[in-house]
Amino acid sequence: MIEWLSALRGLLVDNLERSYLPLPVDPGVCKRWREGLSFGGRERVLYTSCMYQMAPLIHRAVELLEKYGAHRGGLRTRVAALGARLFGGVLLKPSEEEERRAAAILRSIYSLLKKHGVEFGVLEEEPYSGALLYELGLVDDFAEYARKVYMRFREEGVREVITVDPHTQYILEKVYPQFVEGFDLSVRSYLDFLDPSKVKVKISGFAIHDSCLYARYLGRYDTVRKLLAAGRPVEDPFITGRETSGCCGGPAESIMPELTRKIAMDRAAKLSRLSHTAVVACPICFVNLSRTGAIEVRDMAEVLE
Repeated sequence: MIEWLSALRGLLVDNLERSYLPLPVDPGVCKRWREGLSFGGRERVLYTSCMYQMAPLIHRAVELLEKYGAHRGGLRTRVAALGARLFGGVLLKPSEEEERRAAAILRSIYSLLKKHGVEFGVLEEEPYSGALLYELGLVDDFAEYARKVYMRFREEGVREVITVDPHTQYILEKVYPQFVEGFDLSVRSYLDFLDPSKVKVKISGFAIHDSCLYARYLGRYDTVRKLLAAGRPVEDPFITGRETSGCCGGPAESIMPELTRKIAMDRAAKLSRLSHTAVVACPICFVNLSRTGAIEVRDMAEVLE
């Protein structure tokens, strides 16, 4: 495990230094969703951190880890690490369907914000937030990288950031101020701008799978329910409660994919007792629960309009 974590650290840090992305992918993957859309200035920006766009690639990487047992160490780890460095951009390329779905979710978030009169811009080249470094315990690497990302925001004149996922929201709101001296960006989730009385819910009778970060650490448990109330979600105090709902298994998938799969299978099985469809608000949850094949998974932005 230590050998694999060391190799994983090398991959992440190397890619972040070269492209501000944790995986060796074409930066165009992060911004093609914007085609045909108009944006304003950069004091307030919609910041995707390329999370939805890279989620299928993380999925692909986890499948490779499981297939070759790279996370178990030894020669397999060294070969997998070298292969990821040299060929990762090819191996982890999203399919057209995966890219279309990520784009549709982000364009829906764009439309929801516009419907509520929110004006915002985007950064031409978005840096990844660095959340995975922190979540893997690579604190020193994270601290150095976070300072670089913050300076990128400041150089672009950004004063307020609108996030689209809980990992990015948590890392900017709660963690960056601990490591970046003078951090002064306003950080808000896109959910905070939405008025429940002005949105429609396209489906009904679904279960809600909460992001652990939104529900327990960012105070968005009730926000999610107010926005989805018109869809009459099916609740259970032990399955969808604020303190009792289960995890999807992420972000441990990069170091313990087999454990992550077991956790995801257990979570999907419990949700399936309530409904055949689960609504999530996190790209990592979407990937891990979708992999189980036990339940249909929809993102909040897909079911709101």
